[in-house]
Amino acid sequence: MQRGFLEPGEKPRRFYKDVSAAALDVGFAVHLDHRTLRTPKGAPLVLPTRALADEIAAEWAGQGEFIQQGDMHATRLANTAAEAIPPARQATAAAVAQYAASDLLCYYAEAPPALVERQRANWEPVLTRAERDLGLSFVRVTGIIHRAQPPQTLARIEALVMDLDDFNLAGAAFGAALFGSAVLALALSRAWIDGDEALDLARLDEAFQEEKWGVDEEAAERTARQRAEARMLDRWFLALKPPAF
Repeated sequence: MQRGFLEPGEKPRRFYKDVSAAALDVGFAVHLDHRTLRTPKGAPLVLPTRALADEIAAEWAGQGEFIQQGDMHATRLANTAAEAIPPARQATAAAVAQYAASDLLCYYAEAPPALVERQRANWEPVLTRAERDLGLSFVRVTGIIHRAQPPQTLARIEALVMDLDDFNLAGAAFGAALFGSAVLALALSRAWIDGDEALDLARLDEAFQEEKWGVDEEAAERTARQRAEARMLDRWFLALKPPAF
């Protein structure tokens, strides 16, 4: 095997001892033994806040003998924010709005009554706050037949996320895909709910079925992965908020 290349499926070994966050002239960096962490394309990874640099540094510091890249959710999202978002801001904002077009929180079950009651008790407060605070309007649907949301709602959501910086926009897009809901992504970004609450709302139907039929190992592993991502996203948005003075 050539130096610097890995066999298929082989995990890279940890090649550094110390990890630290450091201030730059503009932004912050993560240093691995005083070498600046770089993006997949080779550019220095410049982060907008010290708190986010600390979050990513903690991921690298927590690695063992081998680097588990699949578990480094904040690092992967930061690379997306740095490299993929800038040339695709409009497309990314449109993708978030498309999640709102069939938002999970707008589709209530027809039965059983206990599930319907749980959905309305938990989803409606988030929808109502989004309508009140963000100037949106949503059509609630019973059943799975698609119904269009008001065009002005989708345009408003697209405009809201377009106003975000690249790192917050990356977080909003990640959250909309993770939860199947632009509303939950926006609620989490504004700290109306935390990451655990967002995921619980997103998988309310699944949890209801698990209470009745139990949880299989594959589903449990998937949920654990999603919860780790949701908690990371919560910390991500908090890390991007400017410090209070």
